[in-house]
Amino acid sequence: MSATLAADALLARRQQAGEQVLPLTSGEIGLPVLPALRERLAAAADLGAYGPVAGSTALRTAAAGYWGRRGRATDPDLVVAGPGSKSLLYALLLAIGGDVVIPVPGWVSYAAHARLAGVRPITVPTAPGEGGVPDPDRLREAVTLARAAGHDPRAVVVTVPDNPTGTVAGPGTLRRFAAAVRDLDLIVVSDEIYGDLVYDAARPAVSPAVLAPERTVVTTGLTKSLALGGWRTGVARLPDSPAGRELTTRLISVASQIWSSPPAPVQAAAAYAFDEPPQVTARIAHSRALHEVVVRAVAARFAATGAELTPIRATCYLYPDFAPLRERLERRHGVGDGDALTRLLLDRYGVGVLPGSAFGEPAGSLRIRVATSRLYGDTAERRERALTASDPLRLPWVRASLDRIEEVLTQVTAPPG
Repeated sequence: MSATLAADALLARRQQAGEQVLPLTSGEIGLPVLPALRERLAAAADLGAYGPVAGSTALRTAAAGYWGRRGRATDPDLVVAGPGSKSLLYALLLAIGGDVVIPVPGWVSYAAHARLAGVRPITVPTAPGEGGVPDPDRLREAVTLARAAGHDPRAVVVTVPDNPTGTVAGPGTLRRFAAAVRDLDLIVVSDEIYGDLVYDAARPAVSPAVLAPERTVVTTGLTKSLALGGWRTGVARLPDSPAGRELTTRLISVASQIWSSPPAPVQAAAAYAFDEPPQVTARIAHSRALHEVVVRAVAARFAATGAELTPIRATCYLYPDFAPLRERLERRHGVGDGDALTRLLLDRYGVGVLPGSAFGEPAGSLRIRVATSRLYGDTAERRERALTASDPLRLPWVRASLDRIEEVLTQVTAPPG
């Protein structure tokens, strides 16, 4: 079971049983659907036919334009749509074949996707403060050793920006990474679902598709930027190269056997979103600003305890490391790793987070992943107010959550006695 979905289900059961819980587990974006998108979905409700496996012409053209406005000219024939970027990521591993390199820490489903596809996940740590991209030197070493042992790594998955750390790999690291994947002849699958949630618009994340365009597949969707997780829509941009076109054919073949075609009404709304009219860009800008102010407020409360945090540049996640407090946590609570810390926070305080082990961290790690996107309100009216507030931290329900986090962290990390 996906660690995020399992944790969400557990918290929901506790809430239904009357317990007070604070959900900081999943990346569900707790914001209302943009009215213009609702209208287009409703208007397309009569589209009941299958449609093309790769997606409608309108959606693929809109997605190509989306990437084109970001300096990456895209052929709509090299765009494949699917029922969520998660499905596309799995289908890509099936289409590529061979073992896959994944970053550590890395999103909870990457290793599971590899195992479900019957291939071997090869884990490679990321550089400090540059999550989502395997350290280039260690990537070379790991792939060389794997091939010497008779394994067959063909792909590497990266996350730009990163989940779980909220960081963004720098241009220098990505240049070295691009050189490594060329030398190793690896296909890059770049998960850029958080690409529009980099706080500083003047410093966007650099896509591997810019540095290694002939071998990089990019996936994205509307789940995070527009809070449409339940609509399940995603798009993949395949490389404009002979290998990329061959991979496109294989991916469409896999898609034809798994989902036949993306849901037609959702495609109509997604095409509108990827065209980026003013309503959409304004909503994403407001969402990005809300994520930043809330995640920084939460991060400040974790940092005040003495936990280590790398600077967060994107997303609604933070990834504190309680290693500096290891002795204190062990003596006071018998906590020696992130799993035990997660259990303590949930069982004693009703605070749900995820342990670093869910993201591939080694035994003994005291890292946890915290998601702030469910703090904006428990009703549509409150979420809308959070989205438009000049200072969302002053809203009573947001303030109450921040106070509860501070109270719990103070109790958990207090010196013994």
